[in-house]
Amino acid sequence: MVPGNVWKVLVKPGDKVKPGDVLFILEVMKTEVPHPTEEGGTVKAVHITEGQEGVDAGALAVEIE
Repeated sequence: MVPGNVWKVLVKPGDKVKPGDVLFILEVMKTEVPHPTEEGGTVKAVHITEGQEGVDAGALAVEIE
């Protein structure tokens, strides 16, 4: 489990993304930590919500196809 919480989710299903786009931002110890995608495509599903506390380190947060 990653400490902190989901501060902001920047994508929703159906959004088009390209490599480097930020998908969501975690707040960890009062620091914003952006999480960009390495691949382009269309967001299929988002498995996290704003305000969610802790994220499993191996969990799939955003599915892209």
